[in-house]
Formats: sequence, C-alpha cells, structure tokens
Amino acid sequence: MEDSIQNKAEVNPKFHYRYARGVSKLANGATLLAPHSHKAQPRSGKVHSLLITQNYIRLPYLPSMPGQSSDRKSMSIFRPLSGLCALYQQLCDLTQSQFDFVIVGGGTAGAVLANRLSEVKGFQVLVIEAGPSNEGVLDAQVPLFASKLRNSPYDWNFTTTPQKFGNGRILSYARGHILGGSSSINAMVYTRGSEDDYDRWARVTGDSGWSWDALLPYFIKNERFVQPTDGRNITGEYDPTTHSFDGMTRISLPNQLQQPFDANVFAAADELGGNFKFNLDMNDGKPLGTAWMQGTNGGGKRSSSATAYLTREVLGRTNLHVLLNTRITRIQRSNIPSFDGPEIGSVEAFGNGTDSRIFQATKEVILSAGTIGSPHILFHSGIGDAQELQSVGIRPLANLPSLGKNLTDHPFLHVYFAAHNAEPNVLANPTLLAEALEQWNSSRTGPLSNIVNHSVIWGRLPNNASFDDPSAGPTSPHWELLPSVNLEPRDQPHAVAYISLVSPASRGTVTINSSDPFDSPVIDPAFFTAPVDVAAARDAIRNIRNFFAAKSWEGYIISEAPPSAGAGSDDELDAFISKTFLTTWHPVSTAMMSPRQADYGVVDPDLKVKGIRGLRVVDASVMPYVVAGHVQAAVYVIAERAADMIKHDWSGRAAGGNF
Repeated sequence: MEDSIQNKAEVNPKFHYRYARGVSKLANGATLLAPHSHKAQPRSGKVHSLLITQNYIRLPYLPSMPGQSSDRKSMSIFRPLSGLCALYQQLCDLTQSQFDFVIVGGGTAGAVLANRLSEVKGFQVLVIEAGPSNEGVLDAQVPLFASKLRNSPYDWNFTTTPQKFGNGRILSYARGHILGGSSSINAMVYTRGSEDDYDRWARVTGDSGWSWDALLPYFIKNERFVQPTDGRNITGEYDPTTHSFDGMTRISLPNQLQQPFDANVFAAADELGGNFKFNLDMNDGKPLGTAWMQGTNGGGKRSSSATAYLTREVLGRTNLHVLLNTRITRIQRSNIPSFDGPEIGSVEAFGNGTDSRIFQATKEVILSAGTIGSPHILFHSGIGDAQELQSVGIRPLANLPSLGKNLTDHPFLHVYFAAHNAEPNVLANPTLLAEALEQWNSSRTGPLSNIVNHSVIWGRLPNNASFDDPSAGPTSPHWELLPSVNLEPRDQPHAVAYISLVSPASRGTVTINSSDPFDSPVIDPAFFTAPVDVAAARDAIRNIRNFFAAKSWEGYIISEAPPSAGAGSDDELDAFISKTFLTTWHPVSTAMMSPRQADYGVVDPDLKVKGIRGLRVVDASVMPYVVAGHVQAAVYVIAERAADMIKHDWSGRAAGGNF
C-alpha cells in the first residue's frame, strides 16, 4: 500500500506531508478513509481509540521543530499504519510511565536496540524519537531522492561554527530527525571500513571484542544481500563469501548500470593499476582499490534501521513501545542511594509546547541520540566538563571532560569534468524524471532505484609522505573517490568526482552555550586544522585527475571544469579546497570509548558511562576513531554488539528471558 502513496495524496510542498482525499469525520473526532474500517485492539493509550482503515490512521501531528512555523501544531495527517498501536504519535498518547529500558533516539542504533532488546519477552522497552515516522515519506524511500531530505522537516538542520580553514564559512550539518535517524536520510552508501579500523578500536579500548574478527559476525547478522532489481548476472561484481543473505538491512549493488560510464571506470582501473587496481569486494576488510559500490538500497528502495528493524511484526510486540515527536531534554538521577557514583533512573520528555513527562527506567537509560544529540543531552543533565557546565549555569553531576571533545568527521569535495556522454540526466529533465518516477513506482527499477554512485576508489597517500600516518594501518585508505555522471540538474553533460577524506587527523568539538536544552548545540568540526588533511585532499584531487586522464576516457571526458580547473600548485589547490569543502556528514567520537580504568574518554568498552550507573551510550559518538568509510555499517555493529552485552548483563533477571 505504501508503494502508491503519492497517488492517494496531495502534497504540501512546505512540509512534505500528504493529506488524504475523500475523508469523513466521526463523532469521536477521528477521520477515516472509507470503506472497510476496523477498530484497533487496545493495548494502552488513547491512540487505540482511533479507527484504522486499510493501512492508514488519522492522527494529529503535534511538535514543530526548531526554526519551523507553529501552524503545524494543529495539523492532522494521514500516515501509513506501521503496526497495531506500537507507534505513539504524541506524548499524551502513551500512559505507561515505567519501563525496563528507555532508549533515547530511534535512529540507526536505537532501532536496532529496540528490536533486539524486545526479543526478550520479559523486557519492557520504550524508544523515544524526536522526529516523525519514516513511513509515507517518498523522499526517504526513493534512493536517488536522498539529497532532498537535507534542509527538510526530517533534518535537525544544524549548522557549524564558522570554519577557520574555510575563511569563516558556515556549513549545514544534516542529522536525521525521523524514525531511523540518519539511516533514513543518508546517501545509503554501505561500507564496513578496514580490518585495521576495528583492530585499532580493540587496541585503544583494551577490549578484543571490538576487533575486526570479533565484529564480523555482527556485520553478517545485520546484512541481507539481495540481487539488483535489473536482474543482471552480478558474478565478478562482489564476493558472495563476504556477505550474508538472511540478515536485516537490505544491501545490494547498483540496480541499473550507467553505460558506458560504469564500464569506463573499471577499464581505467585495469589500465592504471596502483591506487586504482580492481578490488572484487571493498567490504572484505581490505578496501583499497576500485570496486563496485554497495548500498542500503536493496530491492530498489531505501533500507534504513526503521524499515529493517522496526517491521510490522516487531512493532506488534506487546513489550515494545515507540514514541514519536517527543524530545528528551535531560536524564535524571535516581532517588535510590548509590555508593559508587550517581545512578540514572529517568528521562525528561517534552512533546508539544509545555506538555512534558518523566519516564522511568528500572534497568537502564540508553542514549542513542547520535554524535551531536547524545552529548547535548548529557551536558544539560550535568555530565561533562564541570567547569564548562558551571560557566553556563548547569550544576555538575559527573565530571567527564572528554565529553564533546574529539569530534571527527570526513571533509568532502567536488571536482567536475565536462564530458561527452549518452547517459540521460533525469534530474535535469522533468519529462525523464516523471517517467523514472513512474518506473520506480511500478517496479522499483530504473535510475531512481540507484544511489548516487556505482563505484568507489579507495587510496592512500604515498608511503614517503612527510606526515605521521593518521590512518589505522596499511589496509585503511586516506581518501575515497566516488566517480559519478550527470548527478546534478545541469544542462551540460558532466562527470563528477566526490572526494571524502576518510582518515582525518583534525579534531573538533560539540559544546553548549546556555542552560536551555532547546538551544542548538555548538558544532565545530574544525575541518583541515591538521596539515595532513590538506595534503590528503591535494593528493586525492591529483589522483582523480590522473584517473580521468586514462586512455579509457578518450572521447568521453573533455576537460576538468570550474571551479577546480587550473588549480595546479599546492597554494592554488589549497585555495580551491578552502573555498569549496563541505562535510560528508559522518560525525563520530564525541563520547568516545576508552579502557575501563582510563581517566579519559566517556564510556567504558561495554558502553557504560564512566562513573555513572544505569546509563549507556550506543551510537556513533562512542567510536574512539572514525572508520575509513561511511559510518552506518559501523553503527549497526556497535548496536548489535551492545544489545548482546545488555542482554548478557541482565540475563536471569528478566522473566521469560529468551535470548
């Protein structure tokens, strides 16, 4: 039913919400689509009094997000039914106030935890998500529409501080404000990273369970590799022994090839070798070289943590509760006396306006609000650098000076090339775009079923570089090149190389400047403050120029295009980098893991917050180092392992504990 949503609804272009036609009003205020309405069987909360018809429910949408007009508060909208009454659309719908586990954030990690912990029938699990449901959001389903989700109601719409290397430029900093979190708005690139990345985690935390070999079963548990929707023979495009075919997140290769561009990429790789040598599967722990891209668009549509882990069957569990459109401002100390540090026992939740509640966690509060959101909540709960907290009027509960430090992200660049090519640009042609959308609606095939790039090149700085190596080891790349064609609404045919620096040495911060939890966090990624990052960016640009200069591109690539064209010297390249760099939106490490007895870091290797009982952090913020790749796969395995650790810690203490 969700596949044909846009045929049943009128689109409000401002908010991307869909309103059903031909509705009728009932005496109790509910509205339904006729015919065949059925009453939901109640579990708890007045949400159950609403009438359900086919796959839709009529519910009010309450909270407006920062920077958005308040006229949304009175809106009522139709949403696809996500499972009988496991989803609560507003704070007042949920009457139960005590749970075993309260998970703050229904994003990439939070949805995994919700699924895995609720497998134990004796666990009562509440997940609280600040954003709305992912269902019925077309841009969050169509892979090639991913970029439309930025600067939308489904994005927190953060910005950075002025970046010093960027001459004061302020960058948008997209984070998912929707069920599924950033896995619902990202570019769907699926890369595990290198084996050296995870072995470094194990080394610096003193926990071998974070090594590549130990985490590999969790990658397998997460992944369901599926055939591309075009049905082609994919022999030689990946290594099937590296993957799982019965996991959760649907992974695939490009669903439709772009020829001759894709063929030219691999011809050039064979021609040039070296950094560009062919790699059968970049997800085997040794990613260096040129490989076919893998993405979380298996079956031709986005596969997020929400679609993979919060299925109708899962949402039907009577011990799982998912509360949407509700923001957590603080976690609170338990009243139970504790002799080994404060114990966390509850969270403060806000819905619309002044509507607020306290939810109690009898076992643990688990923060999965992300690299920006988790430290923000901790700061406003009195956890962080005590002096910094006192300076903004917050009474310290626990002194953890490392919180918010060590922010690490992958800077991002574009290099354009004028091209002679035959591949149609659907984004520049309204007729082609309409045809492509019709094809996607009917079969999940065609250009809209693809992510933005079909191949990837992973490379390293020369071994004789005059910098200390910031990477995790010899299997880890310093840069990523993403060759693509006709991906922007330009009239002229073009190729583009997206460049991401995946082993950066620069470190930034997330801080606060007031005691108001509704004020935005202060985000400073401090891009390119380490000279080696600038050197890596120059090296990546020169490598993509060499790649597109291969004979395999004769008659296809015309020349490099502005604004990078003509930048040859180090100084000229530095000026181009400074003027144009962006972010890949891969922030990590603001609540980093460290050894159990270390006096630095924020969480122990079991992800428990140091010096505090009843509180864990499970999201990208706990990574001690960023992986040399797109981070969502790493977040999935962090959450999968965390779920097992939590189950182990509470085994035998939950009635009906089957795990």
